[in-house]
Amino acid sequence: MSLTIYDIAREAGVSIATVSRVFNNSPRVAPHTRKRVLEVARRLGYQPHVSAQSLARRQAQLVSAVVPMLTNYFFVEVLRGLQDRLAESPFDLLVYAAPTLADVDAHLERALQRGRSAGVMLFSTPLTQERVELLKRGRQPIVLVDSFHPDFDSVSIDNEQGGYLATRHLIEHGYRRIGLLMAHPDSVPARERRYGYERALREAGLTLDPSLIASSTDPHHHGYTEEGGREAMRQLLGHEPRPEAVFVVSDIMALGALQALEEAGLRVPDDVALIGFDDLRVSRYLGLSTLRQPMYEMGKLAAEKLLRRIAEPDLPVTSTVFAPRLICRRTCAAVKRNGQHEATGTASVSVQL
Repeated sequence: MSLTIYDIAREAGVSIATVSRVFNNSPRVAPHTRKRVLEVARRLGYQPHVSAQSLARRQAQLVSAVVPMLTNYFFVEVLRGLQDRLAESPFDLLVYAAPTLADVDAHLERALQRGRSAGVMLFSTPLTQERVELLKRGRQPIVLVDSFHPDFDSVSIDNEQGGYLATRHLIEHGYRRIGLLMAHPDSVPARERRYGYERALREAGLTLDPSLIASSTDPHHHGYTEEGGREAMRQLLGHEPRPEAVFVVSDIMALGALQALEEAGLRVPDDVALIGFDDLRVSRYLGLSTLRQPMYEMGKLAAEKLLRRIAEPDLPVTSTVFAPRLICRRTCAAVKRNGQHEATGTASVSVQL
């Protein structure tokens, strides 16, 4: 069987995109990488031919993103930033949309098939040992988005700090019975936000009351849905005394929670205060207090990291963790004095009416 650029890439420990650039005299290859690829080609007796070069060029123009729960607004915003950055490059984007986390592996295996793309971005997926081994076997440039592993480039948000800031903010404004609306417990971001919630309660000397925590059982999108938030808020309101304030782990769930409160005849924030997580565009129009994560910027940086990794495979691994920012609007937290909203006690706060 004749040698192919896949054999050269595997032997040299680089992507096929890098091999393609070497054989097409691209300047986007580090000198030591170019030297290693050419040495492997000479040692194996490989001679590039026209059809192989053409095929490699086509493959090198494509990168993949494996995204669970594509309809989630968070992913839409991240992908918008990612696509805008790729528009400045020669690469096109292929998105693999996994309906649930259980479907991720099948899509990931397809994305990692040799010759399918020059690099892969994996979104919001727990990194089990099996998945880590799968990523490494693929020998492609990898960037993790909204997750972390020390062996791969990554872009994420400090979810625990966000949960902590939201809960501390409520505590600082006099709330003591503070509820938590969770997505599915298997969701890593939701778990991390819960850790922050619990840390803030412990610091304030408040007892963690299990009756104040409700999780969505909506089977769609790990519970990150309006119906999931509505259902979980109904669970909380079924306990007496009801919570004075609630931290919701996502804005889309907070929209459903607002609906449940309205159905129960409760006013926000007079009867129950509410704070979400994301800062979706719709949240601004509804006056939802929330933790802002820079979704668009995360997407742009993820694309930048992947492009850099494709061009220089031997660069050190980098991990970027964005800090969430507390945004105070009408649904909670700002103390009203003389008709004005005042935010106190937290450095990273914006007040938007």
